Amino acid sequence: MTAQEPVATRQSSFNLDTPTVKSHLAFTLLSAGALLVMYSLLRVALLVYNSDQIGDSPASVFVEAFYNGLRFDLRVVVFACIPLFLALLSHRAIAARTAYKLWLTAFASLTLLLGIAELDFYREFHQRLNSLVFQYMQEDLGTVASMIWNGFPVGRYLLAWAFATWVLYKLFGGLDRLSRRHNKARSQAHHHSHTHWGARILLFTLCLVVAVVAARGHMRQGPPLRWGDAFTTDSMFANQLGLNGTLTLVDAAKNSFSSHRDNAWKATLPEDEALASVREMLLTPNDKLVDADTAAIRRDFTPPAAGTLPIRNVVVILMESFAGRWVGAMGSDAGITPYFDKLAKEGLLFDRFFSNGTHTHQGMFATMACFPNLPSFEYLMRTPEGAHKFSGLPQLLSARDFNDLYVYNGNFQWDNQSGFFSNQGMTRFIGREDFVNPVFMDKTWGVSDQDMFDRGAAELAKMPADKPFYALLQTLSNHTPYALPTQLPVEKVTGYGAHDEHLTAMRYADWALGQFFEKARKEPYFKDTLFVVVGDHGFGSDKQLTEMDLFRFNVPLLLIGPGVQEKFGSLNHNVATQIDIVPTIMGRLGGEVRHQCWGRDLLNLPEGDPGIGVIKPSGSDQTVAIVSADRILIQPKDFPPRLYQYQLGADAKAVRIPGDSDPRLQKYLEAFLQTATGSLLNNTAGVQDAKQNQ
Repeated sequence: MTAQEPVATRQSSFNLDTPTVKSHLAFTLLSAGALLVMYSLLRVALLVYNSDQIGDSPASVFVEAFYNGLRFDLRVVVFACIPLFLALLSHRAIAARTAYKLWLTAFASLTLLLGIAELDFYREFHQRLNSLVFQYMQEDLGTVASMIWNGFPVGRYLLAWAFATWVLYKLFGGLDRLSRRHNKARSQAHHHSHTHWGARILLFTLCLVVAVVAARGHMRQGPPLRWGDAFTTDSMFANQLGLNGTLTLVDAAKNSFSSHRDNAWKATLPEDEALASVREMLLTPNDKLVDADTAAIRRDFTPPAAGTLPIRNVVVILMESFAGRWVGAMGSDAGITPYFDKLAKEGLLFDRFFSNGTHTHQGMFATMACFPNLPSFEYLMRTPEGAHKFSGLPQLLSARDFNDLYVYNGNFQWDNQSGFFSNQGMTRFIGREDFVNPVFMDKTWGVSDQDMFDRGAAELAKMPADKPFYALLQTLSNHTPYALPTQLPVEKVTGYGAHDEHLTAMRYADWALGQFFEKARKEPYFKDTLFVVVGDHGFGSDKQLTEMDLFRFNVPLLLIGPGVQEKFGSLNHNVATQIDIVPTIMGRLGGEVRHQCWGRDLLNLPEGDPGIGVIKPSGSDQTVAIVSADRILIQPKDFPPRLYQYQLGADAKAVRIPGDSDPRLQKYLEAFLQTATGSLLNNTAGVQDAKQNQ
C-alpha cells in the first residue's frame, strides 16, 4: 500500500493539472460569461458618463438598448473564443491553458481600453468609435497626442486600465481553477483527454453552429446583425448605446484601409434621370446651363441687379463649433453669445442653416470650395480628388483680380489646408508660426482667438486700397482641449454639466468676434465689405435631434454689409447649407459669373422655394440626409429611410412621420449624391473640365 501512495498522489496531481474536454468547455463558457459582464459594465459606464443624454426617455428604451447590446457583445465574445473553440480538435491544444489565459487577458484588456476611450469619444461626437480614430492617426501625431493628453484625464485612465488588466488576468486564472474542480479520477481524465476523434469533431461542429448563430445575432434569413439593428427606439442615445465600440471600430478600419472609392455612393438612378433631378433642384431662372454634355451643373449665373450690394470686399469668418443651439439670436437663453446676438441685429441671420459635415475640414471645403461632403470623400482635402480645381471663392474672385488672405490660429499643415487652398488659388497664409508674443499660445493647437482676430484686423487694415480683397478668418479656441487664457475676459459658464467647459470656450470665441468687429468698424474698408459669419459645425447637446443629430449641423449664418438689412431684412428662414455661401456672395457682388457650385444664391431663390440641403456626418458611415423646410429624410446605408418633421429653436423637436416616405426628397437626395460623386470622380466639378485644365 505504501508503494502505491505516491501513485495515488500523482493521479490526484494529474487530475488537477490536466484539462479535460469537459473542463475546457467549462473554462470557455465561464470566460465568455466574464467578457459579457465586462462589456455590459462598460455600457453602464457609458450610460452614466453621458447621462445628460437620457433626457425624458423611459427606462424601457435603455432595457431594449442593453438587450441589443448583448447581441453585439456576443459577436465580440465569439471572436475572443475562436482559439478556444479550435482547441477542441486537439488534446495538446486543450492542454495549453496558460496561452488561453494570456490571450483572453490581452483581448479583454484591449477592448476594455477601447471602452474607456469611448466614454469621452461619445461625449464629444455622439458616435461610437469610428473612422475618425484612423483619420486623426493620419494627422500630426504630436498635435493629436497633445490634444488627447491635455484634453482628457489620460493618466488616470491608463492607471485604471493597468489595474483592470491585472484583475482580468487574475480572473481568468480563477476561472481556470474553477473549471478543473470537476475533473475525475485519472482513468476518467485519461478517457476525456483522449475523447474519440469523431466525438471531438461532433462537439466542435456543435460549438461552431452555436458560435455562428451568436455571431450572426439572429436565426432569421438575411444578413447578419448590422449597426442599424440597434436603432430600434426613439432615443438616439439608447440606439447608440446598443452598439459595441469594438465592432464599430473594426468596421471603420475595413473602410478606412480599403480604397476610399470603394465606399463612394453607388448609383441608384438612371444617369439621365439623376442629372435632370439635380438640375431641377439647383438651377434657377438666373442660371444658364453651359457645357451640358460634360458638366452636371456648370452655368453662367447673372444675379438681378436689384439684389446686388455696394460691396467691394468679402471677409468670411469660420467659427469653430459655433452651435446654433447655444446662440441667443437663434432661441437660446443661456447667454453664451451676446456679441454675436448684437451683431445679428445689424445683419441678416439665417436660422435654418446647416453645416455640410461635422468637422472643420468639411466646413472649410464646403464653404470656400462650394463642394458637398460626400460618402467616401469626407476628407476631400487630403485625398487625391482634393487636388481637383473646384469653382469656389478662390477661383471666382481670383479671376476678378482680388487679393486674398487666410488667417488661422494653428498650423496650416493640419488637414492639408495650405496644400488644398494653395491649389484652389489662395496665396497668403498667416498661421501659428507667424504670431510673435501672442496673448496666449495653446501647446496643442496654436494662438488664442483674440490673437487670431487681432492679427486678422491688423492685416485687413493693411490690405492695398487699389484692389478688392477677400479673406478667410478661422477660429480655433472652441475646440478640445479648450485651452484658454488664464485671465478670461468673460465669465466661465456654469450649470450645464459636461458642457460647461465647451460653452465657456464658445463664450470666449464670441467675445473675440465682438472685439474684431469693434476694430474693423474703424477702418475705411468696413463700409465696402460683406462679412459672412458662419459656424463650421455644431457640437453635441443634451439631447440628439434624430439619429442625424441635427444640433451638430445647425449653425448660424450671418451676413453683415452695406444695404443687407434694407434689401433683405434681418431674418431668413430658408433652409441652406455651407455650399450655398459662395453663390450667395457672388449674387451680392453682381455681374455674370460662370461656376459649378453645388448650392444656390439664397437671396435669389425662386418664389415659394424654401431651400433644401444635403448633409452627412464625419466618419465612414454612409448615412446621409436631406433637409427641407420642416422635414428631414435620413438614409442609412442598406436600411430603409426614416422621415421626420423637425423644429429648431428654443422648442426644438423631431417627430417620426408614419410611412417614412417622401418620394421627392428621396429622389433629390439620391440624384444629388450620385451626380456630385460622378462629377468628382470624372474631375468635371470645376469651372473647366480636367482636359481643358491641362
